[in-house]
Parts: sequence; structure tokens; C-alpha cells
Amino acid sequence: MAVSEGQLAAFADQHAWQIPFDTSPRHLAGPGDARHVTHGLAAAGWKAVSDPLSAEIVLRSPDLRHRLQFDPQSATSAWWRLRAEPTDHEPGWYAEFGERVPAEVLTGFTDALIAAPPQELDPWQPVTSAGWHRAPDGTARSPDSMCHINLRPLSEFRDQPSWHVEAREPGHGEFPGPRIWHAYFDEHTPAHLVASFLTTLVDPSPLQRGMYDRTGHYSAVQEPSPPRPQQVVDAHTTRLKALRAQARSTRRQQTKPATPPANTGPARLAARR
Repeated sequence: MAVSEGQLAAFADQHAWQIPFDTSPRHLAGPGDARHVTHGLAAAGWKAVSDPLSAEIVLRSPDLRHRLQFDPQSATSAWWRLRAEPTDHEPGWYAEFGERVPAEVLTGFTDALIAAPPQELDPWQPVTSAGWHRAPDGTARSPDSMCHINLRPLSEFRDQPSWHVEAREPGHGEFPGPRIWHAYFDEHTPAHLVASFLTTLVDPSPLQRGMYDRTGHYSAVQEPSPPRPQQVVDAHTTRLKALRAQARSTRRQQTKPATPPANTGPARLAARR
């Protein structure tokens, strides 16, 4: 399922009339445009399997293993849910994200689903490199202390730790303030996907928001953004083209026949006999 010309035109029409503002920090930038997520997956071949007249959007990956659900009418605090079915070699896993998680931060997670996984990636590395305070108890917090990352330990119900990320308003003493948004990754979520989400979250560069877009909190800092509205649209189109090419490359690598072991040809086998 590719993003149609009409869908791109609708995205361009909305953003062409907005006055963009650089908004930071990212965890307080607000939800932004959900099409950063849905257009990206559609460009990579994910198909919509939901009722087109419903507010709910359900996308399924080409291999049918992954399923993303976006439900702005959800009765729970999770508007985004992503599930992976188990395979013969990998367990299934589940991740969810709250209403006001920035869409561009969520794309750090969904874009990583499209690319071939790296060899090894420590999720804590980008957090500490960005200057967030990491404590010995498996937690970290942003410089403004309004976003917390928690690697919760093992329990009688889980054989591996799970990741929890929350942005909250300032509290009083030991009592935390109201939650702004959350992200949860169960114990089987691949580490490189969590690392990609955290890398995008702690990136100090601002996110673009329109003049009247909702932010996550009134303390978010907004300044006039140098890119013109058309540049925002062009960047979106360029990203979709890159994701489409990346998805094709990954599928070719996955379907490439295995190379036979060296020195096992007929002549070599005859020599052994």
C-alpha cells in the first residue's frame, strides 16, 4: 500500500498554511501529525485492514507478523498499540503509546521495524550520551525531570525486564504529577527497537509544530522555525521515498537464497570419497 497522491496532497494542504515553530524539549512537543507514522508504514508496504469509515486505523505489515492499531476513541490511555506475532524462532511482543506521545518520536520505533536490525545496540547508550541523568536503579530522567525511563526488573510473572517511559507534570515532593503520555515495551520487545525509540526521544533538536498545535505541556519552548511550510512537506515526501527504498532493500536481503558453504562442490565431495 503506497501513499496516494491524494493523501500526500492532503498532508501538504494542511501544512502549507501552518506557521511552523521549533518546539522543545521533544517529550513536551505534543502529538503532532499522526501521518508521520501511518504514511511511513504505508510507504514500506503496510496495508490498511480497518474500516475506512472508522476513526480507528489498523495497519498490517507485508509479512503479516506486525499489526499497528491507532484508536483515538480508545477508552484507555493507549492510543497506539503495536503487536508482533510469535514465529518459530522469535517470541511475540507488544508495545503501546499514549495519546500525546510525539508522532516523530514514535517513528523512531516504527521506522526501525522497516530496516534490518543492527548487530547490537544498547538502549541506554543514546540516553546517557544525550546528558540524561541515569541512576543505578535502572532509571533515567530528562534534564527537566519531566520525562522518566524505567527498566523494571524481573518478577514472578516475567523472565526479562520491561521498559516504561513516562512524561509527567512536575509533582509535589515524592508525589508525581499527572501523566502527560507513556510508552510501554514488554519484556520481549527487541532491544534495537527500544533503542531507536529512545534515540529519537532524547535527540536535543526541536520538533516542528504549527502555531495552534497542541503541545504536551505549557512549559514547552516554541520559537519561529527557519524551515518554510513547503520545506516541511518536502522533508516528509523525501522520508517516505527513503523508507520505501529501505523496505525494498530489506525484503530483497531476506529473500536472497543462502550461499552454499565453500568447498562443498561435486569435485570436492569426489575428492573426499
